[in-house]
Formats: sequence, structure tokens, C-alpha cells
Amino acid sequence: MPLLPAAGSSPLGRLALSVLALSAISAPAAAQTASSQVALPEILIEAPRRPTPPDASGLTEGQLTVIDRAFVPVTVLNERDIQRNGGATLGDQLFTLPGITGSGFAPGAVSRPIIRGLDNARVRIQENGIGAHDVSDLSEDHAVPIDPLAAERIEVIRGPAALRFGSAAIGGVVNVTNERIPTRLGPEGVSGMMRGGFGSGDNGFDGAAQIRGRSGNWAYSADVYGRNAGDYAVPGGRQANSFANTLGGSFGASYFFDNGYVGAAISQVRSLYGLPGVEPAEHRTRIDLIQTRITSKGEFRFDSPVIAALRFWVGGSLYRHNEDGLDDGRFQTHATFRQREIEGRVETQFQPLATPLGPLSSVLGVQFGASTLGTAGEAGGLLAPTNTRTAAAFLFNELALTSSTRLQAAFRIESVRVGGTEARFPGDYVGAPGWPLEQARVRNFAPMSVSLGLLQDLPFGFVGSLTGQYVERAPRAQELFSKGPHEASGTFEIGDPNLRREAATTIEVGLRRAQGPFRFDASAYYTRYSGFIYKRLTGARCGEDFASCGAGEGEFNQVVFSQQDATFYGAELRGQLDIGPLGSGTFGVEAQYDFVRARFADSTNVPRIPPHRLGGGLYWRNDNWFARVSLLHAFAQNEIASHETPTPGYNLLNAELSYRMALKNQAIKDVTFGLVGTNLLDETIRNAVSFRKDEVAMPGRSVRLFATVRF
Repeated sequence: MPLLPAAGSSPLGRLALSVLALSAISAPAAAQTASSQVALPEILIEAPRRPTPPDASGLTEGQLTVIDRAFVPVTVLNERDIQRNGGATLGDQLFTLPGITGSGFAPGAVSRPIIRGLDNARVRIQENGIGAHDVSDLSEDHAVPIDPLAAERIEVIRGPAALRFGSAAIGGVVNVTNERIPTRLGPEGVSGMMRGGFGSGDNGFDGAAQIRGRSGNWAYSADVYGRNAGDYAVPGGRQANSFANTLGGSFGASYFFDNGYVGAAISQVRSLYGLPGVEPAEHRTRIDLIQTRITSKGEFRFDSPVIAALRFWVGGSLYRHNEDGLDDGRFQTHATFRQREIEGRVETQFQPLATPLGPLSSVLGVQFGASTLGTAGEAGGLLAPTNTRTAAAFLFNELALTSSTRLQAAFRIESVRVGGTEARFPGDYVGAPGWPLEQARVRNFAPMSVSLGLLQDLPFGFVGSLTGQYVERAPRAQELFSKGPHEASGTFEIGDPNLRREAATTIEVGLRRAQGPFRFDASAYYTRYSGFIYKRLTGARCGEDFASCGAGEGEFNQVVFSQQDATFYGAELRGQLDIGPLGSGTFGVEAQYDFVRARFADSTNVPRIPPHRLGGGLYWRNDNWFARVSLLHAFAQNEIASHETPTPGYNLLNAELSYRMALKNQAIKDVTFGLVGTNLLDETIRNAVSFRKDEVAMPGRSVRLFATVRF
């Protein structure tokens, strides 16, 4: 598709956003797959989902994705949840779910998911199985170029299933799914949906348009989306320089044959957003981002006694963003990040093998990846050009001992090569003449990971689980080779070229119930890290070069990538109870609690860990109406690392009301509209995990109106 104008940078871009906010057309979301062993927390209050209708091959999607049913995701947001939440980033969307929060660097523009206190390189973000191919894990001010407006489902995957995508995802995988590459051959003709919304907090409009169709054995899909938001409101005013504008779209098509399909899609997103904070607001620092992606995937099913199916995913992207700011009254580009990346994965699913202990299902896969990151301007001082090459093989098995007892095992081995320019600094990291010393360096790693799990069906619809895993990951390029200032995040970052592999050993127990009026999901975990890699604030301030570090008051906080053994433990709980009928619908209550505690071996605290959170709410639903009010209390975070500041607690009060009307025998199939209020108490909320929490508050009171029309 033609290149899209930068959102908000031209009258055409602003006009497109306004039109999208009022009317957008897209295909109806394909029916969700039937729930597997357990349902997932965020969809517990939804009506039971019907199985996906068979496609042209006569198989349902559930039958085609055995591995996904064997290694179920822990948390899922479906399309209705995504629209009601209205979050502009993945971190905003997942912020209140147990065990998950967002980096909150620039709410509404930049907020990367943080899972159980783990962020950046330990959380993989992907779309339809292919990585985001961005630089959001390099620094907290870099946005993820995957917008929730293009998502039909957001899955947060932990445990054995995460090894399918990479050992670096120790924290988990955030997988956004949609039908940009059609995977089901629907009825002949065209269908669509249009949706839009307006939020009072940032005077922002958003909208999305999708079209789906079929012609013979071909299925096609197209979408376009956009959002235009100003500086968001905080108690007593507005957060300066917090605007965000985005415009994106895609086109994809698939060809279906008797035993499978092959499809491809091209997509592009452009975003222009400001970075809040004292210094960035003064210089009106902003990031201008563009990414173009080409992806493909397919499936081949076999009438063979050995191989059931062969599946592949492959994707490549070109990414670039400029970091601009005012100089002498004019916007100048201070830093540029460019990344080229390609990634592929092939999986072979074998027919179940009869064993003396029970049927054994197996999936064998290989994965490869290559990326080159180039930098210019101030970014050239932060990180010289790097290249990373990876290759991996993995194996998943599920052994059904009985109809109610299942054993799962996963194994992965990788080869990782990271090349760049190392920089050596004096041991005290105080600026001195002649430092740093730089030279080319290549590091090679061979991480290995293994996971074992037990799933047991229990009486009264409960399912228990016990999982143990050992996961190794190689350090990333930025952890090894960073060496200078990063104006957008206000840090002077120093890598360690001698970092060793990070290893995590985890034990987790879970108990879930997905059926009936009482639904429940709880888990507790304990993880020991060998060589945990983290950003350590030294307390020194730096100017534009290392010679200035420690000499006085500079504009950058010095951060050193360090490594230390650590222990994480925590728990997550969510439950819902349908109390009984009320009027024409059902009235119920819900509650949640989560915490994570993280300490180093010397008993000091791991930095930027989220606080304990406790919440609850009431809901009412019938076939058309849905209403909910919820209160989430975050406790004060006083268990802080050296040079961190404590974070006060807060109360987040949200409410929502929506109506969905199905229309039979009409061109329009159904209409949904609703009203959502967030932070209704208008509290000043500081995010404990944010580098800029003392300068940047989370959004204040806001009311959002949204509507969706399907045809």
C-alpha cells in the first residue's frame, strides 16, 4: 500500500484521523476458538464462546492449533475487552490485569507491558507469531509499533509455551493476533466493521477500518486505523508534551487448497508522539517513527501416519525513528535509530504416538533471526551499529496419562551471535581523560532451556497445574555495548561487554476454574536468577560525554548494566462470582490481588518493581447490556533500590456501560456503543516502574465514548 503520511503532520493526516474517528469499516472478527482446558481471566464474564466453524478443509481452528491448546495462555483480552479498555498502547491495555503493568514512560504513546516485574529484553512482543521488530526493548521511550486498534486478541503467554518463541522471553510473550493474513476461508462476498471513539482526557479521536472478503479459494483482508490525541489531563492541568498521533494500515491475502493455505501481508505504521517530563517538555522532544513489515505464514496438512501438519511463519521489517527537539526555535533531529530485521519459524506437528503411558503429542520446530541496528546523531554515541544472529531448535511434548492428567515438556537450544563495539570504563564510572576505550567485539552464546509441567483436572471443574522450568538467555546488544547519553530517556547508559548468560529457575503452581457461576484463577511462583541483568542507577550525573560523569550536576542519570543473582516470588489471583439474577440480567462481584517481591542475593531490592495491588468490583450483564464498576488500590512502593525514590499508593476507580444490539436479516449485523470512565477520582497516580515517575503522572479523570458497527 502507498506510504502513509505521518499522523498529525499534514492536513491530510488530520483529516484521515477525523474521518476514521467517525466512520471506519472492517470485517467482523472471526469466531473465537473454543476454550481449551481452562478459560482465561479477562474473558470470564463473557458468554461461552462457540467453536470456530469448519473452514474449507473441514477442520476447526482448534484442531489446527493443538500446541496452543496444550500450552494455554494465562491471560487473554478479546476484541470487546480491547475496545472497552480503549488503551492506546499494549501497556495501557494490560495495565490493571493481575501480574501485569505498563512501563508508563509516556502513557497513551509509550507504555511497554511489564510482566511480574520483568520488562524490556525479558518480555517478547509479537504480532501473529512474528516479533515486533522494533527498538522498544532498548529504551523505555521507544514505542511498540503494534497498535491495539489493529488487534482482535491480545494473549499474555507464560511458562512452557513461551519457549516456542524464544528463550529471551523469561517474563513472557505478549502476542497480538488478527486476520491480516487470513487463516480461515469464510463465505463468499465482503463483510466489515467500523468503529471509532472520543476521549475527554486528551481530546483524542481514534478509529479503525477493516474489510474481509472471499473470492473462490482466495481470502483477503485490509485495514486502516488512526488516532489523534493531545496532551492528556492530570489533576490540576495537563501533562505537557504528551500528545500522540498514529496512522497505519495493512493488506493481506491467502490462498486455500485442500490441505492448507499460504498467505502474506504488508503493513505500515507511522507515529509522531511527544515525551513528557521536565527536560523533554522544555525542548518539546518528540519521536517520529515509521515501520514497514512484510509477513507470511501457511500450513500444510498431511494424510500421513507420522506427520500431521507443517506450519511456517516468516517476516521482515524496516524500522526507523528520529528523536527531534527544539534548537534555536527550530526542530532538529538529535538522534536516529534504524533497524532491519528478519525472522522465521517452522514447526512440524506429529501424529499422536501411542505409548504404554498414553498418547504422546509432539511438535518439533526451528527458528532463525537476524537484525542490524544502526544509529546516528546522539544515538551513535549511545550505541554504535550492532548485528545479532540467532538460530534455535525446540521440541514440545504432551503426554496424556489419563483423560484428566496431562504431562507437558518443552526443550529449546539456541545459538546467538552479537557483534558491536565494546566500550571499557574505569571501575568507578567517574569521568577521566582517555576513557572509554573502544574496540570491535563479538560475543557468542548457546542458551539452553527446559520446562516440565503437570495439568490435573480436579472435582467441581477446577484444574490444577504445576510447572518447573530452567531458562537461559543471552545478553542483548544494548546490555553489552551501550556507551553514552540518551536524551529522550534522560539517562547516560553504560553496557558491560563481559556479561554472561542469564539463567532463571522457576517453580509455579496454579488453580483455575472456568465454568459455572464461580470462576477463579490463581497462581504463585518462585524464581531464582543466576546473573540477573539490570539497569543500576549509580547516583552520578553526566553531561553529553563520559568525561563529565560524576563531575557535578549533569542532565543525565548514569545507568550501568550490571549482573547479580536475584530472587523473585509473587502471586496473582482473580475471581468472579455470579450472585444471581437481577432484572433481566445477572449481577456479580469480582476481586483481584497481585504482588511481586524481588531481591538481590545481598538482600537489596531489585529496582523498579510494581507494588502490591488489591481490587474489586461489581458487574451486571444480559444479552445486550454490560455494566461494571471497579476499584484498584495500589499500595505505596517503599521497597526500593539504591537511588530510587518511594512511590505513594493510589486508588484507580473505573466504570463502564455498553450496549450491543444484534440485527437479523439486515445489511448491518450488529451495533455496539458504550461509555467508559477512567480514574474517576482524578487521583495523581505515579507509576513505580517508570524512570520518569517523579516528573510524569498517569492520566487523570477521563470519559471515553465508543461505537462499533458490523456488516
